[in-house]
This record gives sequence, structure tokens and C-alpha cells, in this order.
Amino acid sequence: MKQPQEMGVSQDLIEVIREGFVLSLDGIHGTAHWDRVRDNGLRLAELTGANPEVVELFAYLHDSKRHDNGFDPDHGVRAAEFVQTLHGSLFTLSDGDLERLVYACVHHSRDITQAEITVQTCWDADRLDIGRIGVKPRARYLCTSAAKDPALIEWAFRRSQGKT
Repeated sequence: MKQPQEMGVSQDLIEVIREGFVLSLDGIHGTAHWDRVRDNGLRLAELTGANPEVVELFAYLHDSKRHDNGFDPDHGVRAAEFVQTLHGSLFTLSDGDLERLVYACVHHSRDITQAEITVQTCWDADRLDIGRIGVKPRARYLCTSAAKDPALIEWAFRRSQGKT
């Protein structure tokens, strides 16, 4: 498995995210989840044509400002605000890609499936990891045809449960 610094995410960014994370790094929204979302997203990006840099940043940032492992409806908005404070110092995106990353963070836990392909790929990468809480991903909650592939759903589900 590639380390974050081998892709677009720097170790400095990972450290800032880890230091600001108020929940357990070993919990259901912690580092193992971030890594699986990254892997899901990069696999999907090859199939969907999504921007892998945005997908990877989303993986590490989308839950970074959670205050609770349960109901925390504003965590996506807080993550998007965090993204904007980091942009230009720990990573740099075009205006359009920054807008996509912010939108993906704000709306990732809402029941939305229609968006630009990179945003959809971000959401699918996260939703495919729902098996970590014992729920198998369902195609109707996924956005892209790539993510709806039964073989990919099964791979992600087994992986989220530590079976692969």
C-alpha cells in the first residue's frame, strides 16, 4: 500500500489532521477509515476519471472535524472550513478542484448521489467503507456505476471488516 506522501498528501498535512482530530485515531472515523477511503477512492478514480488528488485529500479531510462518532450533522461543514484554512499552505488546488473538495466535504453524509464525477467518487469512496460498522454498502446509496459493481462492493465490504 502506498504511503500518503507517495501520493499527493504530504506527511505534514497528515500530522496537522491527526493533531486536530478530537476523536480516537483508532475509532470508526479515524486513520484506518481514512486509509480505506483513500484506497477505495483511488481505485474508483481509475474507473471514473475523477481527479485522484481531490479524492485523496477528501479521504483524509472529510471526517477530520468530527466531534462525535454518532450524530454530528455539521462535521462536513467544519471539514470544508478546515480545507479552506489549509489550502495554499499544505496543499494547493485549482479553484474548481477546491470548490469540488469543499462541496464533497460539506455534503458527504447527506443522502445525495447527483454531483460532478470527482465529488461522486469521493462520496462513493466513503460510502463503500460503511462495512466498518457492520452494514454492507447498497448500490442505491452509491453514485457511480463503478462503485455499484457487485464485485467492488463485496471487495470494499470485506476490506472494511478486515477480511482482506
